[in-house]
This record gives sequence, C-alpha cells and structure tokens, in this order.
Amino acid sequence: MDTPDRDFVPARLAGLPSWLISQTALRAGRLVSDGLAVVGARGYHFRLLATLDEFGATSQASLGRRSGIHVSDVVAALNELADRDYVTREPDPADRRRNVVTITPAGRRQLRRLEKQLAVAQDDLLAPLTADEREQLSRLLTRVLRHHSA
Repeated sequence: MDTPDRDFVPARLAGLPSWLISQTALRAGRLVSDGLAVVGARGYHFRLLATLDEFGATSQASLGRRSGIHVSDVVAALNELADRDYVTREPDPADRRRNVVTITPAGRRQLRRLEKQLAVAQDDLLAPLTADEREQLSRLLTRVLRHHSA
C-alpha cells in the first residue's frame, strides 16, 4: 500500500514506528533519487564525494567503510565519478596493490550541486514539520541509529 492514510492501512500497522519509518524511508529515497537524477547523479555519488571531501584522499576499501557502501558498489560508482573527472585514482606509494582516491575541484563543484539538490529533497520530505521539529526528528533518529549500530 503506497499511502500512509490510516483509513487504508490496519490501525495496528499504521501506528508502528517501524512501519512509519520504512514508509517514510521509501518516500525519502524516491525524493533523493529524483533530485540527484536532475544533475546526473546517484546517492552513492554524493556519499563518496562527501566522504572524500570531509576525510581526504583514501583507499577504496576505507572509502567503502566510511561511506557505508559495499566495496563492489564503490568500484562501480568510482568508475562513474572518475569518468566525469570528479575523482582521481592513483596507486598508493606505500602499497602498489591498492588505489588512493582523491576528489578533484570538479568533484567539489559537483558535491555542492548535489548538496543543493539534497536540500530541496529534505525540504520536500519534511515540509509538514517546523525547523525545531526537523531538528528533533534528526536527533531522535540519530539516537535510534547509534543504538543499533553499536
């Protein structure tokens, strides 16, 4: 069922936080995907570029761990980013078997475009909430996620 309307969903389901979170996540995913597609990107692109921008050049394996992306998906997404000159990959001088990935100036510009698109998606998703409610929701979801990630 693609509607949160309690008239169409059993009450015992519609009131479950896990159901509400999953339904909201589906909508959030669509909004983010659609917003990033406007600038020819995917969520993995944002996650990788943001990780590189914040933490600096790193190995593909480390990049996958920090961004929460499986290593096989990291390689495919990095190929796309490298083809667009958003990242470079160079052999690690300390270990020639691995690559060090670095964000380029073009990659930083793309990251800014992606951040703008994500801001629009966040505003759309959270439109019914005040700024304080948005902050509260983020704090609560962060606490739940940290608890289950520990």
